[in-house]
Amino acid sequence: MPVRFLLVAAAVVLTACSDGDDARVSAQASAGPSAAATTDQAVAAPGTREAVYAAQAEGPEPFVRALYAQYVAGGPKGEPPEPGREPLFSRTLNALVGADFRAANGEVPMLDHDPLCACQDQGDFVVTALAVAQSAPNAAEANVAFTNLGEAKTLKLKLVREGINWKVDDIIDGETSVHDELMKVAEAAG
Repeated sequence: MPVRFLLVAAAVVLTACSDGDDARVSAQASAGPSAAATTDQAVAAPGTREAVYAAQAEGPEPFVRALYAQYVAGGPKGEPPEPGREPLFSRTLNALVGADFRAANGEVPMLDHDPLCACQDQGDFVVTALAVAQSAPNAAEANVAFTNLGEAKTLKLKLVREGINWKVDDIIDGETSVHDELMKVAEAAG
């Protein structure tokens, strides 16, 4: 009985700390390890958003590989989350995306494309190189080279661990930081 109480308490704490992380994690923690394995196997088909969510807790490299596997499989499926509520982004990046959307006031926001593929349209997507280096227990960087519609691109992703999950905290395309560009919009909006 005390062990079950601790598992439930840990699930509540993780849910409170993760602010928007996949709710499935806390439900699995309270249900026990066999329920978690069954749920992950049932929903985590490769190249799906669910597979990316499951990989977030595995480590920075599995997370990035799963993230780009969905582009190789034809791109993210289903309705995208509301601006500023993307479970794959850090709290900071989500706050900046939300501020950008609000500052646009119904017009086109500064972030008017998918920053993870640096594109508006996606097709014939091939990852040509991927390297991830963890610089601290809660920080990592990934360099991802790919071609999309025949155009070669290389992005740097800055990753942070929030709770048990890895998240994208910034996306750098050449010299342009999504975080920094969104920060300019937020500062201008006051």
